[in-house]
Amino acid sequence: MVNNQTTTLTKANNTSESLRTTVPSSIIKQFDLTDGDKISWKLEARDSELVIIVAPGK
Repeated sequence: MVNNQTTTLTKANNTSESLRTTVPSSIIKQFDLTDGDKISWKLEARDSELVIIVAPGK
């Protein structure tokens, strides 16, 4: 299992507030991700913190 990897956010384009990041290759291999796959993002409150859960989409 992969822990504690950090990536950098960059602007998606000049007209949007969206940001992009790179999915680490170890995560790509772990979940057998390929170009065009979807990723789901979920926020959860845990012990008075917000936690981001990222998972392969369906």
